[in-house]
Amino acid sequence: MTVDLVIHNGTVLTPAGRSPNSGIAIEDGTIVAVGRSDRLPDAERTLDAEGNVIAPGVVDCHIHNREPGLEYKEDWESATRAAAAGGVTTVVGMPNTDPVIDRPEHLELKLERGDASAHVDFGSYVVVTSENLEHIPALDEAGALGYKIFLGSTVGDVPPPNDGEILEAMERIRETGKRLGFHEENGEIIDHYTRQFQDAGKNRPIDHAHSRPVIAEREAIERMITFAEETGAKIHMFHVSSGSGAEAVARGKERGVDVTAETCPHYLWFTESVLEEKGNVARIQPPIRDADQRERLWTAFQTGAIDCVATDHAPHTPEEKLVDDPFGNTWDAISGFVGLETEVPALLSFVEQGRLTLEEWAYHHAARPAQVWGLYPQKGSLQVGTDADITVVDPELEWTLEDRADLHSKNCVTPFEGETFTGKAVTTVVRGEVVYDDGEVVGESGYGARVEPN
Repeated sequence: MTVDLVIHNGTVLTPAGRSPNSGIAIEDGTIVAVGRSDRLPDAERTLDAEGNVIAPGVVDCHIHNREPGLEYKEDWESATRAAAAGGVTTVVGMPNTDPVIDRPEHLELKLERGDASAHVDFGSYVVVTSENLEHIPALDEAGALGYKIFLGSTVGDVPPPNDGEILEAMERIRETGKRLGFHEENGEIIDHYTRQFQDAGKNRPIDHAHSRPVIAEREAIERMITFAEETGAKIHMFHVSSGSGAEAVARGKERGVDVTAETCPHYLWFTESVLEEKGNVARIQPPIRDADQRERLWTAFQTGAIDCVATDHAPHTPEEKLVDDPFGNTWDAISGFVGLETEVPALLSFVEQGRLTLEEWAYHHAARPAQVWGLYPQKGSLQVGTDADITVVDPELEWTLEDRADLHSKNCVTPFEGETFTGKAVTTVVRGEVVYDDGEVVGESGYGARVEPN
C-alpha cells in the first residue's frame, strides 16, 4: 500500500499522551494510520518532522475575518493565510460584519466568500437580535455553526435583545441542538461608566479598561447561566477575561448547566499594565485585567472552568488603533488586535513555563473547541478516519516577534510585538495538504472548506 503523504520522525501528541518516533499516514485527505515511523506505509510524499511534535490541527473558534463589508481591515484570504502560518487548521468567523450575519442569505454570502479564498477550513456564527428570532431554524438549516448574542457594546454596535427575547432565543436554539455564545458584558454598566469617565476627562488607555469593570462580565455570565438553567439551552462564554468571570462559569458547571467557556492568550499573558506600556495597541473588549484577576483566571483555567483557548483575532488599521499616538485619547481608538500567529507560540510558552502540559495544550486548543462546536472528532483529533488536520510544532524554538509586518494579516497591530516566545508552528496540514511549511504559506487560496457540525 502506498499513501499520499506520511509525516514521520516526530512525537505524535494527543490529549491522552505522546508517542515518540512516530508519525501519521494520510490518503485522500484522511488519516489512515498512526504509529511508529518504521511501521508506516510507503508514500508518494514524505515529510520529516525532525523530532518535533505532531499535534492535532488547532481550532480557533473565535476570529473576526471582517468579510463581508469590512475587507479593508481583513478578509477570508488574509485571515486564513495568517491562520495557516500560525498552525491553525480551522477557524470560525464572527457575525458582526456588514451586513451582519443575521439572515440565511447573509450567512451564505459569508460562506461563499470563504469558499472562494480561504486557505484553511472555516465556519461562521450567526447573530441573534430582536429582529431575527423567527429566523433561527432557517439559520440552522443554512449552516450556522452556532449562535451569538452581543450583550455589551462592541465593534459594529450590534444591539442586544432584551432579556425576554434572550429567553425565547434560548428556547428556539435549544431545539436546533446547537450552542449559543455571548459577548458577556452588561451593557448598562459599561455605558454608565463610559459616560462617567468621558465626562470626567479620563482619556487614558487604562481608563477604557476601568470603564468596563469585572462586575460587568461576571453579572452577564451569571445571568445567562441562570437563563440557560431555566431553558435547558447549551451556552458558551466567549473571551472570558477575568478570574471572577471564570469562577462564575465554574459555579454554573457545578449546578449542571451546559455552559462552556473560552479565554484568550492575551488575558493569560498580559496584565493591565500593558496599557500603560503599549497604550491603545492593547485596547480590547473585554479589557485585559489586573494581576490578581489574571492569576485567578489561570487557577480557573487549570481547574476546568475554561474549556478552550481562542484569539478573538480582530484586525484594525494602524490609524484606527492610534499607533502613531498610542497614548492618545482612548475614546478615539478602536478595540481589538490580531492573534492568529501568536496563539500557538503563547500557549507553547506557557508549556515551557510549566503552567500547561503539551497534552493540556492539545486538549484546550484542538480537541475541546472542536467538541464544544460539534466538530469532533472530524476536527481536533488524530483518529484514523478523520480529517488529516495537523499542526507540527517546535516546542523549543526561542524567537521574538520583532516586527509586526512579518505577520500575514492585512493589518497586524498587536501588543505581542516585541514579546519573546518559546515554541512555534513549523508545518500546517489541512485535510492532507501542506498549507504552511518552512516559513512560507504554500497552500492555495480557496482550498479551505466549510465545516459542518455533527
